[in-house]
Amino acid sequence: MASHRRPKPANRTRVTVLTATAAAAVALSSQAAHADPKPTKSEVKAKVDKLYEEAEKATNQYNGAKEKQDKLKTQVDDLQDTVARGQADLNKVRDQLGALASAQYRSGGIDESVQLFLSSDPGNFLDKASSMDQLSAQQAEALKTFQSKQRSLAQQRQEAQDKLQDLADTRKQLGENKKAAQEKLADAQKLLNSLTAQERAALQQEDAERANRDSSRLDLGNQKAASGVAQAALDAARTRIGKPYVRSGTGPNSFDCSGLTSWAYRQAGVEITRTTYTQINRGTQISRSELKPGDLVFFNSTEHVGLYAGGGVVLHAPKPGAYVRLESMSTIGTYQTAVRI
Repeated sequence: MASHRRPKPANRTRVTVLTATAAAAVALSSQAAHADPKPTKSEVKAKVDKLYEEAEKATNQYNGAKEKQDKLKTQVDDLQDTVARGQADLNKVRDQLGALASAQYRSGGIDESVQLFLSSDPGNFLDKASSMDQLSAQQAEALKTFQSKQRSLAQQRQEAQDKLQDLADTRKQLGENKKAAQEKLADAQKLLNSLTAQERAALQQEDAERANRDSSRLDLGNQKAASGVAQAALDAARTRIGKPYVRSGTGPNSFDCSGLTSWAYRQAGVEITRTTYTQINRGTQISRSELKPGDLVFFNSTEHVGLYAGGGVVLHAPKPGAYVRLESMSTIGTYQTAVRI
């Protein structure tokens, strides 16, 4: 006789696992269907170039804050030295006042008419009284000097305190700008890492070939520099061709854009400050048609600078991963203005 058994109920845990697995598979297939396609090599290059431009802006702000910090630090040190010297002077005047007060006290502080009446030698008393008048005048002058030095010292202390606060704010800004630049560069590297090793190598090769190709076709002409200083700066920068771009680099073996221009002019005996934002105000602004070798040329809203080399060519430190090189102005970025030192 056949056995009639009730079917065994499905294991609840197993059902749950199977349901979750199926749901995950549906979700993954849905994500795959709607996932953004992998960016092409040219799209990655465009995004990376944009990030490099933004990183350069943050780097310029970092360099500016660093320059300001260094100046403030020097000013604070000088002010603190001045305050210390002022305090020493104040202490000397205080000692003088103390000595004068002691001298008055030793005289007894008795009314002069009473002292004359009690004195056994009126002539000697009159001599002393004359000295006391002089002592009082000296004390009054010392007190005046003390009060003046006290006010001056208070002002110097307040100025030092203000500078210290400026220094603290600048250091905070320095950190923020550094972080911003690092984040932009990290984003650019992340994009580059989304490419295969072969694609990344191809991008670097294309950039190098374009630069070399442009350099080989460049005709700098024989235009003369506006001054001996400008020519000397350009000659110095030429010796750095092939040196790597490094964020905040100031030479002599690595540079960012404004680091190269400031280094070059320093070799020519002229300080032009450190950042693009300040270099643009250092000399006389000129039109594009007036450009001569050694002039500073600015691009991308003052975020990039190079040295004009002649024939529409600029010598500059381009971007991360690149080297100091000659390049046509047409391929560097959006021209803004030029400055003659």
